[in-house]
Amino acid sequence: MDLIAEKGNKEPVKIFEKALDTIKPTLEVKAKRIGGAVYQIPMEVKAARQMTLSIRWLLEVTRTKRNAPMAKKLADELMLAANGEGSAIKKRDDVMKMAQANKAFAHYAKY
Repeated sequence: MDLIAEKGNKEPVKIFEKALDTIKPTLEVKAKRIGGAVYQIPMEVKAARQMTLSIRWLLEVTRTKRNAPMAKKLADELMLAANGEGSAIKKRDDVMKMAQANKAFAHYAKY
């Protein structure tokens, strides 16, 4: 939080909350086997899982970056996510695109 504050942001907690809210997915795909075939079925994500996924993706992206201390990498990624940019946002967009592409299989969700 201190690194975010040093970059000129007066409220680092709000930046953190905004970043996590921005990363949260609303849809994801789950594999279901129906009649011998496996379908990727889009499902809504519950609130607890949204938070879990957003934190997981944020840490995953931060760990893959090199040549900086973890605190600096995390602060940079939080700033990018709060602005709607960065690798964690790309991950969320990829998951959402996959769910949109498989919308035709949504009727299998009842099985």
